[in-house]
Amino acid sequence: MAAIVPIVEGFAEVESIPVLFRRILEQQNIHDVSIARPFRVKRNRVVHPQELERAVTLAARDRANVAGVIVVLDSDDDCPARLGPDLLARARTATNLPVAIVLAQKELECWFLGAKESLRGKRGIREDSVAPANPESIRGAKERLTRNMPPGRRYLEVDDQPAFADAMNVEQAEARCPSFAKLMRALNEVARAIRANQR
Repeated sequence: MAAIVPIVEGFAEVESIPVLFRRILEQQNIHDVSIARPFRVKRNRVVHPQELERAVTLAARDRANVAGVIVVLDSDDDCPARLGPDLLARARTATNLPVAIVLAQKELECWFLGAKESLRGKRGIREDSVAPANPESIRGAKERLTRNMPPGRRYLEVDDQPAFADAMNVEQAEARCPSFAKLMRALNEVARAIRANQR
């Protein structure tokens, strides 16, 4: 089966992004595209010249049945509207496969903040937790998640991120987090391009 390979920046994302991608494809009724094991590259390296290009080339070459690439990174303090198009242009020089860049506004954990009600009772999130008004404006989303846990419990990226990706309400995150809505569109577009290329 044709596969999308995610390129991600952290060990936690290696586990959580495939879970999230599969859930979104299922919701979009796309069953003929699989998700390959992510290729990891450090965020501070990928923005340097030729590093993203190298990652895209290696990810497409080293994973079986790869037919599309989606890069998912935290925007941190960079402006996604400027960084995203630059990274996309660079990625397209490295492959002829369908490719997309998704920059989580600030950090990926903002998506969990946007779907916080659906995480109540999961991995220590309090039952009275509610999403903030503008989740993607928050710098320090990991710390905000910790503040929604009981004393002595803190958000642990490698353990909690995959569990939250599996439990979060994607519709809540889509409605409240524009970069998550972009992720959903990107997955759909890349999957459809893969289907078109196989006809």
